[in-house]
Amino acid sequence: MAGKSPQSMFHRTLCHLLVTNSILTVVTVAAAAAVLWTTWPVDVVSLLRAQRPVHVLLAAILMAAMARMCRPRDVYLVEYGCFRPNPRFRAPLATCREHARLMPYLIDEESVSFALRLLERSGLGDDTCVPDAYHYMPPDRSLQASREESEQVVFSAIDDVFARTTAVKAADIDVLIVNCSIFAPTPVISDMVANRYKLRADVQNVNLSGMGCSACLVSVGLAKNLLQVAPPGTHVLIVTTEILSSQYYVGTERAMLLPNCLFRMGAAAMILSNSPDRARFKLGRVVRTVTAARDDDYRCVFQEEDDEGITGIRLSKDLATTAGHALKSNIAAFGPLVLPASEQLLVALSLLKRKFLSGRAKVKLYRPNFRTVFEHFCIHAGGRGVIDEVQQGLSLSDEDVEASRMTLHRFGNTSSSSVMYELAYIEAKGRMRKGDRVWMISFGAGFDCNSVAWECIEPAADADGPWADCIHRYPMQLPEVVKDM
Repeated sequence: MAGKSPQSMFHRTLCHLLVTNSILTVVTVAAAAAVLWTTWPVDVVSLLRAQRPVHVLLAAILMAAMARMCRPRDVYLVEYGCFRPNPRFRAPLATCREHARLMPYLIDEESVSFALRLLERSGLGDDTCVPDAYHYMPPDRSLQASREESEQVVFSAIDDVFARTTAVKAADIDVLIVNCSIFAPTPVISDMVANRYKLRADVQNVNLSGMGCSACLVSVGLAKNLLQVAPPGTHVLIVTTEILSSQYYVGTERAMLLPNCLFRMGAAAMILSNSPDRARFKLGRVVRTVTAARDDDYRCVFQEEDDEGITGIRLSKDLATTAGHALKSNIAAFGPLVLPASEQLLVALSLLKRKFLSGRAKVKLYRPNFRTVFEHFCIHAGGRGVIDEVQQGLSLSDEDVEASRMTLHRFGNTSSSSVMYELAYIEAKGRMRKGDRVWMISFGAGFDCNSVAWECIEPAADADGPWADCIHRYPMQLPEVVKDM
């Protein structure tokens, strides 16, 4: 393996898995057809020929109707909304620098310098926001502070989604799914939502935790499974957020200081339904990959205590590489479901050339072009390194990852809700068109990688979302130091 770049290994393994999956599918279908042809009872064929055409037609219509009834229902995104932070929550670099030097537990200059260098090269701009608790010195890590932040960001996002659609009211919600990785009070946040909006007593209530930045798309997958078997007209409200107040790390471990520098406040809410009425997007393929069986992946994002007994989240220095490995496995399952036959054939041919032609090291493996399938990409804004890894692995252009980079710059890493801020960016720029397809990619603790495909039915009528007051400033040229870190 020596001498081969991670990108080369990525594409070689991906091509092999894509081809293997495709060949197995073709062989299975061909074998099934052969068996059916050789074992089909002759008397059944004769019986069909003896029937009146009208009877055969009625039977065919009945079978088609039954098949349609048994087919899983399509799932749609009716509307979504995002928390738009007030400017008073801003945490510009100058403020972070001042606070870092005034914090008693970061008194050593080495830790302060590390945190500031990280912030300067992180890709975050001066308009990212942190909760009230972070503006105190020392930060307010109380339970009350976390509850107040929860109510602020969650209720704001839900109010926004209900304000953006007249098709669904709080009384129409049948299922509520809330995800927040770290903060899980009693009662849970989903009960907080049910109480605030006076949801019906028969609402199915689910609260997910511990899944990190991938939880939004995990929730979408759960909602899809529920809606495909639910009665027509069922509505699911998804709320995705990460509450920061009580999770501020007050130690000096560098790997545990990273979340303090990267994560920012945010939340999003979505209404999904199995009815196309007034829907804006149609849900396509959903693929989830969990690599927790690998010890390094399992501990890549890990909550634990440092040597001083202070609890925090430790982010591995190999986070971007781990994300690349998880993405590779995810694409091996997702690619054959979405790529056209022409792309899969090109992958197969390049792999065959590499295998059978002399001087095969010189044969360049074909990289599947996902731009033939998707017009837009929403890659979790987990950090500059994560976005770089995905861009290189999928051979995406700077324009393809613009929404991710600009979201990281304007809002920071808002955890699981970041992909929704990216979708809002694309719509605010007026780039979404009817029929456009969107690929959302998220990563989370576990290690977890999720892919979700959407097809636009009705673009947003305006840019009145989280980008309303700043979209005119984007895209902007990021400092070179951000790209070179």
